[in-house]
Amino acid sequence: MSVKAAPGKSRPGLRLRVTATAETILRGGHPWLFASAVLDQNRPGETGELAVIYDRKDQFLAIGLYDGESPIRVRVLHAGKPVALNAGWWRQRLEQALRIRRDLFDEQTTGFRWIHGENDGWPGLVLDQYGTVLVLKLYTAAWLPRLNEVVDLIGSVLSPECLVLRLSRNMQLSAKGGYNLSDGQVLRGDPIDKMPVFLETGLRFEADVVRGQKTGFFLDQRENRRRVEKFASGAEVLNAFSFSGGFSLYAARGGARSVTNLDMSQHALDAAIRNFLLNTDQPSVAKCPHESICADAFAWLEQNKRQFDVVVIDPPSLAKRESERAGAIQAYGKLVANGIRALRPKGILVAASCSAHVSATEFFQAVRQAASRSGRKFAELETVLHPPDHPARFPEAHYLKAIYLSF
Repeated sequence: MSVKAAPGKSRPGLRLRVTATAETILRGGHPWLFASAVLDQNRPGETGELAVIYDRKDQFLAIGLYDGESPIRVRVLHAGKPVALNAGWWRQRLEQALRIRRDLFDEQTTGFRWIHGENDGWPGLVLDQYGTVLVLKLYTAAWLPRLNEVVDLIGSVLSPECLVLRLSRNMQLSAKGGYNLSDGQVLRGDPIDKMPVFLETGLRFEADVVRGQKTGFFLDQRENRRRVEKFASGAEVLNAFSFSGGFSLYAARGGARSVTNLDMSQHALDAAIRNFLLNTDQPSVAKCPHESICADAFAWLEQNKRQFDVVVIDPPSLAKRESERAGAIQAYGKLVANGIRALRPKGILVAASCSAHVSATEFFQAVRQAASRSGRKFAELETVLHPPDHPARFPEAHYLKAIYLSF
């Protein structure tokens, strides 16, 4: 990949000038330039081309991928002094992300994230591994003109048996119409006839890499699943918003007396059952009763009369936009209050949020206030944020947080 124009085209490079505020933000390392901050540009841009951003003194400021279809007009690749974005630069950028993760996991964990978008210098691009299968997810159409080069680079460095393309919903039409690409398409390797199975801390999980949420599994909750295992011995565990049962399976291996998966999706509950069956060679998993409840978790927790020793509340994002933030904070408080009601004395509550528009401070405060209003004595065990393969290096990247309370 390089800065050269496509063959047959002769035109000046795309040059942008931005507001003074945007200059300051970009110099501070933020990877996004919003359309509203562009003062002028020398010509109309094409999605996927490189845009060079200059400051008010006509000095180089940054270079990034132009996206004419998004409010995020440029996804910054590099800021500071000018560099040549040649093949060597791209390879070095990839190897830098890989190097950070090579010592994080052993052979007992074969599911993890290689590239975490902007946080690894690949804005709007995620690369996950599930065993011998890699999943490349794009969140901006700016990568589409460069996809073949990206795939070749990944193939030359990681040599995957299979590489699957996943596309965010906002770009699926443009990908299909302009590039004949579709969500779930296999870019390298044989067609996928069954879900790949990967290891996480020695447990087997299936990943729905073709049709599943995200890239097929919620890899970011790995560290919290490991924590739940440590205090599950002898406990009856409720896993609300259970998805494919990750927390429950760890709890079962940790010696839980029983686990209950609660989710409104029967498809997700069926996946949880299959994951349990994948691990029945482990005695503690094989002997742990696991129940499935297909219901809306909000309503079920509101009406529930049962008691548990451990309650895990890990809902999907409750604030997909800033306007939903206040309502999400209120909803978290209500969920936690109902979760506490379901706890026996000496029980443990695990509450997590993946809503980027709700800060960690706001979320933890909502949980603590709900705990205080319960009238029960409690102790805060710990709060945690992102796992090491999902680093967060700019404000909008901070989405994941969890808090542990004992009652």
